Amino acid sequence: MSQKSVLALGLMSGTSLDGIDAALLETDGVSVVTPIGALTEPYEAALQERLRACLGRKSSDSETDGVEQDMTLAHAGVVETLLRISGRSASDVHVVGFHGHTLLHRPERQWTWQLGDAALLASRIGIDVVGDFRSADVQAGGQGAPLAPAFHAALAAAMDKPVAVLNLGGVGNVTWVGPGSGQDGALVAFDTGPGNALIDDWMRRTTGKGFDQDGRAAAAGTIDQAALAALLAHPYFTAPPPKSLDRDDFDMGAVDGLTAEDGAATLTAFTVTAVARAADLLPAPPVRWLVTGGGRHNPTLMAMLSHALSVPVVPVENAGWDGDALEAQAFAYLAVRSVRGLPLSWPGTTGVPQPQTGGRLFTA
Repeated sequence: MSQKSVLALGLMSGTSLDGIDAALLETDGVSVVTPIGALTEPYEAALQERLRACLGRKSSDSETDGVEQDMTLAHAGVVETLLRISGRSASDVHVVGFHGHTLLHRPERQWTWQLGDAALLASRIGIDVVGDFRSADVQAGGQGAPLAPAFHAALAAAMDKPVAVLNLGGVGNVTWVGPGSGQDGALVAFDTGPGNALIDDWMRRTTGKGFDQDGRAAAAGTIDQAALAALLAHPYFTAPPPKSLDRDDFDMGAVDGLTAEDGAATLTAFTVTAVARAADLLPAPPVRWLVTGGGRHNPTLMAMLSHALSVPVVPVENAGWDGDALEAQAFAYLAVRSVRGLPLSWPGTTGVPQPQTGGRLFTA
């Protein structure tokens, strides 16, 4: 592949389990990032629950293999739909970045597992696929996450700095982009703590709803300070970055017995306080925070973040970005970097000893 810009397609199945994000991006894997189209396709309810049942598994079995095949075929269907609505064909796309779905992430054991059959996907869609983005970093001693900072730095190249990009998916993570050349040193990233996963799980348990619509439950509740303190006693928050989390590293035991509203308020405050503590670990205070992920749609969460961080906290749309497509776009960008042998991670983003390439290419 030459070093000119190419059309790439990225796929992301986030820890929130809400569905598959797909995005087309014209990019050279360095500074050119031109969005072409995007699509989010919710998981069918039955597949979503089967996928949820696989979370935390340490090894493959016949059930996991069946889920992997079905979720891979679901991704193939999303690729075909996005190409159709974008007026493109498979032959127009040079490479697909396929993240898969994280079942278990244990970088301290040099182990990470993303469910998804990249070889099957490549054969079904007729396009070369880059998958297994995290393993090389983990095996080299890095955290394997987060990986989107390279893309964030490219998007933020012309902005006033430092700027922070906060992704509030199931888990929260922050990218700090400082003055200078972005990817070559002025880049720090790590997982902040819980994002929406605990709030979603709590709402599912107490109300049967999948999430706290518009933050209404949290807004109606009262924060239980004792429960919040117990949640914040987790050793993760005193560990220095770079650091990363598994979706299920935290549990809701501290809020057991609270009303649905008080539990939602407390867990929302937990997410916010985790971000505020993360801000204290950054090299310099950001001039503003750009928020992506589902959390940016929660006005209660966003208001609490603005109060806690005392600088502008706005959705990434305020910068002209598409928050629903951002992670999928990132994996399109990273796929191009992977096939060109460019680094995906750095000491400041994952703790890897030196800039690290990654991903495995599966030909169609």
